[in-house]
Amino acid sequence: MPAGKVFLVGAGPGDPDLLTVKALRLIQSAKTVVFDRLVSPEIMALIPESAECIYAGKQMSNHHLVQDEINALLVSLAGEGREVVRLKGGDPFVFGRGSEEAEVLAREGIAFEVVPGISSASGCATYAGIPLTHRGLAQGVRLLPGHTKDGKPLDYDWAKLADPDCTLVIYMGLNSLDHIADELMSAGLASDMPAAAIENGTTPRQRTIVGTIGSLPRLTLEAKMKAPTLIVIGRVVGLAGQLDWFGARQ
Repeated sequence: MPAGKVFLVGAGPGDPDLLTVKALRLIQSAKTVVFDRLVSPEIMALIPESAECIYAGKQMSNHHLVQDEINALLVSLAGEGREVVRLKGGDPFVFGRGSEEAEVLAREGIAFEVVPGISSASGCATYAGIPLTHRGLAQGVRLLPGHTKDGKPLDYDWAKLADPDCTLVIYMGLNSLDHIADELMSAGLASDMPAAAIENGTTPRQRTIVGTIGSLPRLTLEAKMKAPTLIVIGRVVGLAGQLDWFGARQ
């Protein structure tokens, strides 16, 4: 078995104060870091200057390294006997492809650990004053990617998703927001269902647009919102004006 080891570390949604104690310890002692595009500048600043930092960022239709190359890179670095901090935004096992990387490491006999992080869904919604569940408003939460691996149209069971008693959280859904809104309304979700878009959540650059599922595509376009933006749809968004503690502090 190779002597190296890979730590799949969740960096959370951006605010360094939300890092776990273990994540912070690993970041501050790291010698080799493979990091994603969604790791905030504030967290990147915690990495020692002496560490080798390798960018493995991905965004839709513009991959610096494709996933197979990232997998091979982690295997290669650990095979050299290195301890590698694989730094990912949010939680590695929530739309972070951490499980795919862990599968490869396990198959290659490379030791690894997974360090959970606060998910973007939880962190960004909370910093926008939106509870994902609330008695009488939402009995459950569904987390969905807002784009497909091959760029084809989203193919969900929209009738099941158009559930007024459930909160929908859509990752990377800004470019598909028109399509998502149309499909949900066609499936029966009321056009006045509250909805929000949260850009750069939990960071000093956070912007939150609150509207309805019918108006949010237009509002985000007018505001020229950019990735990373999280979409939240559901009655709980109606609490944002009352519970937006972070926006009031800025």
